[in-house]
Amino acid sequence: MSRFLFVVPPLVGHINPTLGVGAELAARGHEVAWAGLPEVLGPLTGGGAAVFPCAGPRLGAGGAARPPDIRGPGALKFLWERFLVPLAEEMAPGTERAVARFRPDVVVADQQTVAGGLVAERMGARWATSATTSAEFSGALDGMPKVDAWLEGLLRVLRGRIGDPRSTADPRFSPHLVLAFTTEELAGLDTGRGGGRIRFVGPSVAARPAEPAFPWDWLDTSRRTVLVSLGTANAGAGERFLAECREAARRSAGRLQMVIVDPAAAPDPDTGADLDVLALPYVPQLPLLERVDAVVCHAGHNTVCEALWHGVPLVVAPIRDDQPVVAAQVVDAGAGVRVRFGRATASQLCDALDTVLRRPGYRGAAERIGASFRAAGGAPAAATYLEHLAEPAAGDTETTEEER
Repeated sequence: MSRFLFVVPPLVGHINPTLGVGAELAARGHEVAWAGLPEVLGPLTGGGAAVFPCAGPRLGAGGAARPPDIRGPGALKFLWERFLVPLAEEMAPGTERAVARFRPDVVVADQQTVAGGLVAERMGARWATSATTSAEFSGALDGMPKVDAWLEGLLRVLRGRIGDPRSTADPRFSPHLVLAFTTEELAGLDTGRGGGRIRFVGPSVAARPAEPAFPWDWLDTSRRTVLVSLGTANAGAGERFLAECREAARRSAGRLQMVIVDPAAAPDPDTGADLDVLALPYVPQLPLLERVDAVVCHAGHNTVCEALWHGVPLVVAPIRDDQPVVAAQVVDAGAGVRVRFGRATASQLCDALDTVLRRPGYRGAAERIGASFRAAGGAPAAATYLEHLAEPAAGDTETTEEER
């Protein structure tokens, strides 16, 4: 049996896919551990998993809060300079201790937790990349060569501080294996930098140890149900957009009802007070997706893939980072429509929802992509690839072939 160490950031959307893979590996008899922030990992893993604590900042409320009006290259610059690079530097000592104590056969490093790859590389450990979004390796920066060069320089300096200065590998893309939690049906065929190392395994969708309570009796089966979520890292940017969503629900009263994930909402609302809108700070997303007819979201990769897994069409309103790329993938695949996050009105949201709810082609495309997700194998397929990588002879052969 082998040992696998998952190095993850304090971002729920990046941790969730690793939970199913870790559970699958553990069920096969392997030893599994995580390195990251215990206060974030604990509730998500159920509290019983082995967690090696790492220091590090958090993104969003209580951490590196980005001004809501930052977009495009400015948002990317903020993300790397103010969050991802400090995260790598602060996580490096804890990651090094985890590798030294746990002695993993494979380190599985999140694509944005570059401390995992850099430390594993320096300590001679084999490592794989967990890619929760395909944006970076599908050419998202091809149209911004100056930004791309700036980021490469930033990573080069970071490697000099916490990695092996002699190496030239990009710490976002393991030279051994890149697990992409998507499929070509959604991401497209251009694998860009990842090349033959990429294994499209589809989303790792698995039951979560702790799901928040939900008033299931509030749902009216005679109406269409819409879920609205902007993810955990965009709480400060969504006030105006969520207000327009509420107004859209009220204009469509009698035809649909809306569940809004709003961090500012009361945890225990009076569900009898509003029959059209239910706002909660957290929802059990996977069970809820089994009952909704459409999703309005920021085009976060995790939310998009979980919706499509359930065959649910989308209205996407990307804010920043990889979200415009993921939104374009959704639209190109025919599984949803796009609105402008900063300018969308209640009327435009009503029109967009009517489009994806009334035209069967959108649900058909969502179901087709969901079928491709299931065929890709998900967590079991990812676990099998990691098992192969843990075998030195097989891993050495694969790496040599890819380098050729």
